[in-house]
Amino acid sequence: MAQQLRRNWAAFLGSILIILIIAHNTGRNKTFHVRTETIQLQSLKEVAALTGSLVKPFLYTNVSGLAKLPSREAKRTFIATVLPSILVAKYQIEQNREKIYILQRKRYWTASDSAFYYDMRRRYRAVGLTDLPGRMVTLPNSVILAQTAVESGWGQSRFFLQARNLFGIWSFNAKEPRMAASRKRKTRQVYVRAYDDMAQSIAHYFEVLARSRSYRGLREAMQHTQDPFELLPHLKYYSERRSAYTQQLKKMIIANNLTQYDTYQLDPAYLFPD
Repeated sequence: MAQQLRRNWAAFLGSILIILIIAHNTGRNKTFHVRTETIQLQSLKEVAALTGSLVKPFLYTNVSGLAKLPSREAKRTFIATVLPSILVAKYQIEQNREKIYILQRKRYWTASDSAFYYDMRRRYRAVGLTDLPGRMVTLPNSVILAQTAVESGWGQSRFFLQARNLFGIWSFNAKEPRMAASRKRKTRQVYVRAYDDMAQSIAHYFEVLARSRSYRGLREAMQHTQDPFELLPHLKYYSERRSAYTQQLKKMIIANNLTQYDTYQLDPAYLFPD
């Protein structure tokens, strides 16, 4: 009898825990914004070291001179300059997704609600209100760091230095900020996007993943796991090298112990209610 009571009590507590988790994830009606600080570097010594898992939202510009540092120090400095932007971009996407959940629960929308929804729908190429949150997903920090390291040559590519473009994303619109690449595609000049800061580059990268059919499997996988090694195979279409590319990312993560940064988050002292 006592054993049965204990089982019933455990089941009851489990039910309460599930209810609390659901309420925490879907019942919030407040969103927050992050107060960033843009720092134009005069020296790489100004980069704040990552001394713990709470990261200040510093957006660094003019990140040059990494090639002059010893390899280990250059990598450590690169990560310290890029990770804050990753966390800012991810946090902003997560808060925008939370706003969409709030809109799903609202009976009446304001004009600003509608403007926000249609802007998000356009940016993520969603087909409707229920489709949108599934596209507003992000990757583990380790995967993003590995991709930025590969695509930018650990912060030494011209795209990174001059356009703050971390992923080599192309531009097909002459009206948007961009710069000419050094190579052509057949006879056509190739351009890459230019950004005001690295957080913009990362946010745009996630929009690219949200729009393309090639990453439908990735978006579906991200609904169920944040294990970087389970997600990596779904990034094979980002490069013409396919599986060789994802294997390179895997080796990059392991060799540099990038999974240690998956638990890093923004310092809550810089978060404020909207």
